[in-house]
Amino acid sequence: MTKENEKYIPEVKSILKSRIIEVPKAIYKASGITIFGTRIKSLIFSTDVAIINNNNAGSIIAVYPFTPQLSIIHSILEVASVPVFVGVGGGVTGGPRAINIALQAELMGVYGVVVNSPTKNELIKEMKEILDIPIIATVGSIYDDYHGKIEAGARILNVSGGINTISLVKEIRNEYGKEFPIIATGGPTEESILATIDAGANAITYTPPSTAEIFTEVMKGYRKQKRDS
Repeated sequence: MTKENEKYIPEVKSILKSRIIEVPKAIYKASGITIFGTRIKSLIFSTDVAIINNNNAGSIIAVYPFTPQLSIIHSILEVASVPVFVGVGGGVTGGPRAINIALQAELMGVYGVVVNSPTKNELIKEMKEILDIPIIATVGSIYDDYHGKIEAGARILNVSGGINTISLVKEIRNEYGKEFPIIATGGPTEESILATIDAGANAITYTPPSTAEIFTEVMKGYRKQKRDS
């Protein structure tokens, strides 16, 4: 498609919403995953309600290194204007507790639940028998039994393999063909995001700057304004 034939996209902005976090444009190259009729290409990785309320990502992925709490899920759903995927444990928090949290999360309105990489396949299987929403299984390395996770009922893989993410995505894609949905961390640059998409990722998880980092830049601007005035 030539530059002349590209579609023009009108944009409406707001003064008060001018400081939103925007996901890298390279993510729009992804095919996306359609979940309950909604096509999702980008997931912002955060549990900060201020960031969740001020970004342009297609969805939220809220996982954190603590025992999952329904109060946290409720708070995120309160401020999110896009589909939400939440962590429900699977490691330290396992067994019936993880299943109960997952069911409650479904009833609260999340689009899917995320289980972490140590989750046993038996737990995924039990969870699948109860839930209607998709189970997203995290894969942290080539040593994770992603075959077993899929066979147990995981409907999406969330690949977070650090520097090995691209090769891991490529291996899974080669094994399961184009139809199995894969979410993956895209890395810090447009180039690494495009490479992850080229490897076979359908959607990209983006880690935004923290509220403290954003505030640091804002305060620098305020100080400069004072100096110049």
